[in-house]
Formats: sequence, structure tokens, C-alpha cells
Amino acid sequence: MLVVTLHEVISFLLSQVFPKRSLDATSHSGNSDLNSVSCIHQNDVESKKSHVCYDKTVEKCLYNFTVQLLECEDVQCLGTLIKNSLHNVVTNVTCGSLFFLADDNSGVYMADSNGNHLCDPCPDCIRNVLVSGSPSLLDAQCVPPSLAQHLPAVTTSLQPLKVGCFPVRDRKTGSVLAVLVIAGPTVSEATLADIQVPLKQIAACYSHIQRTFQSQRSNEERVSQQLIRLCGELCDQDAAQLQLKVIRYLEEETQAEFAFLLLVVPETQELFCQVVGKKVLQDEIRFPGHSSSFSAALETKQPLSLDDVPKEKIRGIEELVDTSVHSLLCVPVTSRSDNSLIALACLVNKLNGHRFTEKDISTIRQCFRYTATVLTSTLAFQNERKLKVQTQALLKVARHLFTNLDDLTKLLREIMQQARNLTNAERCSVFLIDHETEELVAKVFDGISTKKDNEVQEEIRLPISQGIAGKVATSGELLNIQDAYAHPLFYRAIDDSTGFRTRNILCFPIKDEKGRILGVAQLCNKKNGDGFTQFDEEIATAFGIYCAISISHSLMLKKVTDSQIRSNLANELMMYHMKVSPDDVQGLSTCDIPHPRMLDADFVQFSYAPRLLPEDRTPLACLAMFEDLNLLTRWRIRRETIARFILMVKKGYRNPPYHNWMHAYTVAQYCYQMVKNLKLEKCLEDIEIFSLFVSCLCHDIDHRGTNNHFQTAAKSVLSALYSSEGSVLERHHFAQTMCILNTEGCNVFENLSSKDYQTVLDLVRDIILATDLQHHFKIMKNLTELSNRGYDRTLVRDRKLLTCLLMTACDLSDQTRPWNNTKKVAALIYKEFFSQGDMEKARGWQPDQMYDREKAHIPAVQIGFLDFVVLPAFRVLEKIFPPMKECADSIKNNKDHWEQISELVRIKHSGSTSHMTFDEVLALENEPLDMELTNGEN
Repeated sequence: MLVVTLHEVISFLLSQVFPKRSLDATSHSGNSDLNSVSCIHQNDVESKKSHVCYDKTVEKCLYNFTVQLLECEDVQCLGTLIKNSLHNVVTNVTCGSLFFLADDNSGVYMADSNGNHLCDPCPDCIRNVLVSGSPSLLDAQCVPPSLAQHLPAVTTSLQPLKVGCFPVRDRKTGSVLAVLVIAGPTVSEATLADIQVPLKQIAACYSHIQRTFQSQRSNEERVSQQLIRLCGELCDQDAAQLQLKVIRYLEEETQAEFAFLLLVVPETQELFCQVVGKKVLQDEIRFPGHSSSFSAALETKQPLSLDDVPKEKIRGIEELVDTSVHSLLCVPVTSRSDNSLIALACLVNKLNGHRFTEKDISTIRQCFRYTATVLTSTLAFQNERKLKVQTQALLKVARHLFTNLDDLTKLLREIMQQARNLTNAERCSVFLIDHETEELVAKVFDGISTKKDNEVQEEIRLPISQGIAGKVATSGELLNIQDAYAHPLFYRAIDDSTGFRTRNILCFPIKDEKGRILGVAQLCNKKNGDGFTQFDEEIATAFGIYCAISISHSLMLKKVTDSQIRSNLANELMMYHMKVSPDDVQGLSTCDIPHPRMLDADFVQFSYAPRLLPEDRTPLACLAMFEDLNLLTRWRIRRETIARFILMVKKGYRNPPYHNWMHAYTVAQYCYQMVKNLKLEKCLEDIEIFSLFVSCLCHDIDHRGTNNHFQTAAKSVLSALYSSEGSVLERHHFAQTMCILNTEGCNVFENLSSKDYQTVLDLVRDIILATDLQHHFKIMKNLTELSNRGYDRTLVRDRKLLTCLLMTACDLSDQTRPWNNTKKVAALIYKEFFSQGDMEKARGWQPDQMYDREKAHIPAVQIGFLDFVVLPAFRVLEKIFPPMKECADSIKNNKDHWEQISELVRIKHSGSTSHMTFDEVLALENEPLDMELTNGEN
């Protein structure tokens, strides 16, 4: 190795500037240029003042510039020095850059600390200087973009600048080595004289670098051979094995204790590491790049050292390499095609305690100039192979899912199981979206329950905007939460109550082919890692598609099955009831419509008993009520249509003892009485009154004489169709109503606008469903609050509550009639109840006491029914409508009769009505209470 002193090299550079100066008599052997290097005597400087005169400040800057030239090991360092310091040496120069021709004449390059940058296309001003050797001048605005990007002052200066291109010549041959481009306010041909000294120094340094490069060629050839050997070994299809070889090369060439690669995920700027030193990690490590120790390298694409890493983040690097860190070098590796980040190459702990140098940076860049493409290709191949395995797994999952399409609950359980298996998660929850109520519904559960051991877990409903699942359901975007407790949307009360600890969550949407969100799946706690990875996200996204397909098909299959069942029911209904006689329709549609008072003078009074009217005259009575309520004119209902509708509804009722057509007629008649006596047109909209009256007629169509509990327990066709939604019979009644409305010539709503048509159907559905007493009990609190604060017709909610209450009152209206009517109706009710009880006994079931003819205490049941169901409803009505006091008083009077009979049962039959018929129970009323008491005392 050739070694010279600092003083000798400075002298050499100055001798290139002032070749006529006498040198120290001491000469040096060796290189011809270095033989001319000697100390410049002060006397010689003084004697030549007339030849070169410098200002002392400029001379000092020149001396410093000369010293800095000594540190330039390559063209990149020289270019950086010119860019950073030339303006200090030459006055009125704002900036400068050095451009040189490549050895193979492949292009003109500009050099700086980041490497050599191709100046493409090459500006004519530089090309002319390289060819002719003559300086070139031009205005800043005429500078081409390929040149301007290397002269920042040209685009940022507020004053007009001139740009000059000057040749850097070899001292001996005079050939042009490079082109010095400067910019300044007064750059001109005269500037050439001012920059002669720096030009000669730059030329000398450039020549020296070229000669030094020749001496380094043998080392570079060795490095090239090592690189060629490395590239020849990179034939692995496993990215981890390929990284091992690259890392070994980097450790050997840079004398680093450890090396590792942090591969970059372009979409998310996430970093992941598969190999550290000689160790392949069992599970790759992933972490967000922008919040890591290497964020600066990601953002700037510039190398960083240990000094650039915040002290609090060094610990994370030490945990990764499992040793203390005293030196670090991180170099971004970019793609040559689009300059995007591929990886961060990291070196840890330079051996012998040294720091990493620019040469190490150059070694890394040179390595990846040839290996980056192989690395990215291998990673892509590995991802494709993983995708193939993933696809095979998903196809297997699809096979499992599609075998459970006939049962949505089983399907959801299968989805949860497969989701856990695919992502290796501890638990999974699936929520479906109820778009009508805007709620998330969970029907199946995975490990977590808020119920006691002996209770059955019911479905859970949550507002669609609540929690992490709600966020995914509303945004449609996947959420990968590494720390659940730190997330503001996480609700930890369930963890606190169950003892389960949620560490991390992966929640993803389940979308159909139209992008509509059907539900969300939420995975908890990655078993074999600190959190769910991007690969888990990709798996979940693909899995979500299969889930959506299977759920959509399951729901569609249920709709098809339901349609088939409805069709069977409709056929059964038509077969059972036959068709309405055209003669009957003709007779009802052409007859004179009487006023209801012509049917009975007290027809409008609450005290009137509608069952006194013969059944064959009830269709005419219904027609009279439609007319008197002005429904035929207001809604443009044709006479033939209303006649056929009434007769079809009458035919739609079977003939159980109580829930038959006469019950429907009495309910509708009571609705008519309330409209007339309570002036409901002032409280409800016209369309609401219309819907209420039609609902009263249709509310029990095709009743089977049994209750919802019996239908569900018997697993009837109705239960199969409606049990998942609740209110089995009520939903069937509405469905049969729709069946009649859809029958040709029966649609009393046919002349409504499309908006009113949809409104009336929604109202009829809600009103008929309100006849389920379970629904009534749920809204009773709201009804009580409404009666206390006062009814407000302008509130849609108040009107909806009122229509439901009115429907319930109509359905219970037999309890408001005179006693002689009420007790006959009670006989019909218990006949139907006991019939159901007999069927239950025949099936081997134990019926409830009120359905068991041998155990039912009829007076007690009736008193309880009046106290807990009927009277509370009518007390609310009485608060809203004072005229309803008449009905409430009638109920209390009927209750008194039942209490009297109950007391007689207690005295005469020891409180039991077993083995007594209903008529025998009622007959007790005719026996005086005091006589029985006297007999009891005797």
C-alpha cells in the first residue's frame, strides 16, 4: 500500500496549480507525480505574490478545500465536496456539480454521496464541453430538467442566475476528464479565471482517484468473483435459505457480527424478518415500519447508524439479535425499476469495535444490485406457493361449509370452527346484520356466555354502530388490532365477567357479490404469535368470500323452502275451504248496503252483543261497517272487490270453538264501535284506521284451535316456517291475509299509491303481530308511559303504540260485553283449551293446568286473566279515552261474577272444579251465596 503524508499530498495538489514553483530539495522515489511533491517554502510564496494574489480568506477556504479533497476516496466523495463546498472557494458561485463520462462511454453521470446518477438525456451544453473542451454558458431558465435537478439553486433562487459548464482537464494530456457545472448571478467567461485554481485541484484529485481505482481493481475483482459465486448459489426456492446465503456474504465482506434483512410490505410499509444471522426464525416477526427503530430509513431511503436510532428503541433491536448492540448500519434496498423499497439490509456490531463505513454501505448496495431481483422473485414464488396451499385449504373449507346450507345455525358454527383453524385463533364470533332493525345478531357462541350453566343462551343483539364488530359492519373494512385493551372501541366488561383475556383481534366483514355486508366475523387471540399477521388478513379476506356465498345460499335455500311450505299451506287452505261462490259474491256486491243501526238499534253502543246477529248476516254487517266508516269511497274499493274479500276472509277461518269467523267479526265490530265512539279519526291517520279495521277481520285467519306453544312443541309445518322469528300463528295469519289479497279480485288495497300500498302492508303486519300477548306485554311499559304523559298524534311512535293497543283491546273485547254474552264466550274458549289439552295428553305431554279439563280452576283462571291482562290494557285506554270507562266497568262487573262463582266453588267444592263441566261451574251462580254459607255453618 502506498502511504504519503498529509503535507506531501497538499504540496502535490498545490504543485498541480503552480507548476513553476520551486519545491523542497528533498525528493521522493516512486510515482512520478509524487516525486514532484515537496514542501513549498515561505520565501518562494512571497517571491511569487505578483503571480498569484489571493485574499487571505479565500486562500484559507482554498486550503480547507484542498484538505477536504484529500479525504475523497472516490468520485462520489469528490462530487459531494464540490456540491457542498465550491461556493465557499469561488465568489459569486451559488452551487456546483461534477459530471463525468463513464469508462465504457455508456452515459454521462453526476456524482454525490448517494452514488452515480445518470444524466439522461445528456444536455447539449455538457456534451459540447466534453467533445470540444470549450466552456459553455446559458441562462438558468434554459437549463434542461435532466441538469436542473442536480442544481437546486436554479429552481429555488429568487434572482436570475447564469449557468456555466467548464472542462476539467488532465494536466499532462489536456484531455477533458469531466465537466464542472456552476450557477451564480454573475457567471460569465471571466469566471473561468476565478475558478482556475479549483479546476486544477479537482483535475488533480480526479486523476489521483482514477489511478487509485486501478490499484483497487484487484480487490474489486475479488469482490466481483465473490458476488458471482453468491449469485450462482442463489437457486433456492425457499426465501429464508436464500437470505441465509446473502447474509453470510454481507457478514464476511463487512466484518459484521450479525446481519439480517427486514423485508418491506409495499402496501402497508410493514416490516417482517425471517432470518437473523445464521438462524431461521420459526415464526417470522412483523411490525409496523413507521413506528419502529427503522422509520427514518423507510421515509428517507437513506442509510442510518446507531446514532440515528432513539435510545429507547435500541432495546428492540437487541431483543431481535439477542445481543447488545454497539454499532449498527441500516441500508435501504430499492428496486432498480421503480426505486420502491424492497428491504432494509442491517448490519450489527462491526468486529474489533470499529464503526461501519461508507465502504460497507457501498458493499451492501453492490450486493443487492445483483441479488435484489432474485430475492424478490423468490419471495413472490414463495407467496404463490403459500397461496396455492391456502387455496387448497379454502376449497376444503368450502366443502365443509356447503354441506350445512340447510341449517344456518350449523353453518355459522362451521364458519367459526374453520376460521379458527385457518388463522390459528383461540375463539371466533360471527354476527349477522339485521338490516331492518340495524342490529348485529349473534345466534351461536364460542366459549363465552353470560348465562348460568342451567340456562339456554339466547341470541345476542347489538346496535350496528357499537364496538369493533360494529365499526367493521358499518365501514366494511377489516380491522387487525394487536392490543385489544388499548383500542378505544374494545368493550372489556365481558373479559372482566368471564375471566377470559382478549389480547388481539382480527375482525373482517362478510360481503356478498354485490358488496353488501351480510355480517362480520371476529377472531380473538393468535395462538402462535403476538398478533394476527398480514397473511391472516389475506386468509380472512378470502375466507369471508366463501362465508358470504354459503350464508347467501343458506338464506336463499331457506326462502325457497319457506316458499314451498307457504305454497303447500296455501294449497291446503284452498283445498280445505274451496272457493267462494260467484253467486254469493254477486249477491253481496249488488245488495243495498244498510246502515249498521238498521241491523240493530244498539249496533254502535259498547253494550251491544255482536254475537246476537246470525252468522249468515255478518258479511252484510261487515260491508255496512266498511261503508259507514267511508272506507269504500275514501280508498276507491270496488263493490265486487270488497264483497269477494269479505267472503274469502270468512272462508279463510276454520271452525274451532272460539277462534273462528264469529270471533273475527266481533273483533272488527268492536273496532267499528271504537272508531265511532272515540272519534279515532282525530287520533289516527286515515290509512291507519283502514289498516286497523282490515287487520281486525284478518287477524286469526286459518287459526288451528291451538296456541303457539303447541305448534312449536309439535314441530308443525307452521313451526318449521315461523318458529325462528317468533309469533308462529300471528305470522301465519298475516301470510294468509297476503294470500287472500294476492288472489285475483280480492285486493282491497289495489287502488292505493305505491307508497300507501307499502305503508298499509307494513301496518297490517305490525297490527296482526301485536295480537300476540307476548308482544303486548313487551310494550305495556311504553303504553303506561304514553297514558301518563298524554298521547301526541304528531308522533309516529305514539300512533304505532296506540294502534297496537287498540288491536289488543278489540281482540279482548268479549270480556267487555254483558255477562250473559261473556260467560257463553268463556264456554267456547275453554272448549277450545280443553281440546288442545286432550291432544297434548294423547301425545304423552303434560298440559298446562288451564288446558287440562280435569285440573283447571276456571273461575280462578278467568279472574287472573282479567286482573293481569284485560284490566291493565283497558285502564290505559281509559286514561287516553275517558269514554272507555264504560268498558272497564263492564269488565269489573264480569270479574265480580267470576269471584262469586269462585267463592261458591271454595265453599261447596273445597276450592276445586275438577270433574265439573263448564256448565256445572256456571250453574253455581244461581245458588245464593248466603244460603251456602248457612249450610256450611250447619
